Amino acid sequence: MAFTIKVDIVSAESNIYSGNAKMVFLTGEMGELGIAPGHSQLLTRLKPGHVRLQLQDDTEEVFYISGGFAEIQPDIVTVLADTAERAQDIDEIAAIEAHEEAERLLRDNKAEVDYAEVLSQLAQAAAQLQAIQQLKRKLR
Repeated sequence: MAFTIKVDIVSAESNIYSGNAKMVFLTGEMGELGIAPGHSQLLTRLKPGHVRLQLQDDTEEVFYISGGFAEIQPDIVTVLADTAERAQDIDEIAAIEAHEEAERLLRDNKAEVDYAEVLSQLAQAAAQLQAIQQLKRKLR
């Protein structure tokens, strides 16, 4: 029997995923993290990006998160995200359009633009597209 770690991914709206995984990969504030069963305790802020789970049957699940926190214990990983969704549920066309719109607003260089908000939108759209790309790689 392979060692596993319990994973809970929770957003403000609902519980997105609860199950076991062999490995958990996510983007912490200081970079990419790979978490295996028995990992030391850690609390980290998460950047917008994807969470990838390597499941017991060697398949993978990919989720998009808009940011949040991860609490890591030796036997459980809890991801608390503002927004989270399965990568296959993301509207790719809407994500591309949001990314292009944010880039356009930054290029236009107008005074009435809230740059912090636009940069946040750009980061979230880029993270959604990254999750979609990760899912597409998995399906090949």
